[in-house]
Amino acid sequence: MSVIRLYALMEHEDDPKKCTAAKLVRFRRALEVTGRTSVPRGAIVLDPEAEQAVSRADREAAVKRGLLVLDCSWNRLTRFPEIKRGLGHRALPFLLAANPTNFGKPQRLSSAEALSAALYIMGEKQHAAELMDLFKWGPVFIDINRERLEAYAAAEDSSGVVSAQERMLLAVGRQ
Repeated sequence: MSVIRLYALMEHEDDPKKCTAAKLVRFRRALEVTGRTSVPRGAIVLDPEAEQAVSRADREAAVKRGLLVLDCSWNRLTRFPEIKRGLGHRALPFLLAANPTNFGKPQRLSSAEALSAALYIMGEKQHAAELMDLFKWGPVFIDINRERLEAYAAAEDSSGVVSAQERMLLAVGRQ
């Protein structure tokens, strides 16, 4: 099984001691991208404004070109920046954060959680777990999202992920 290369475009806006992307780079689990033009062509970019959800269908492109997260302060970001043409922008479906800053909050994932979720959804469950094992709270992320992650990983493509997300959100709304 091929390993998906992980990249982090670092804006250096967060506390370096709390920055999950910085820790991934320190432990050589991700490579820091120094500029927007140095992102590998064809990489999958995690982008909350993307029109398609990340899915198993993105695995082949991610194996060939990698998976990129933009590490920045989301409180300061008003619009996702244009990084480079020729990249596959993908959004993550509904998930809950487990990081200490945003525990239990929907869609407030750290960079490490975002990369781990994308890996899990693309079928790289072991790689996803290994990333989360770097953090005391990391395994909890997969535990509290396991049902969602399994449903998303079972979907063939982006529309299947969106359908799984809608079914789960409707089920929660009925409770």
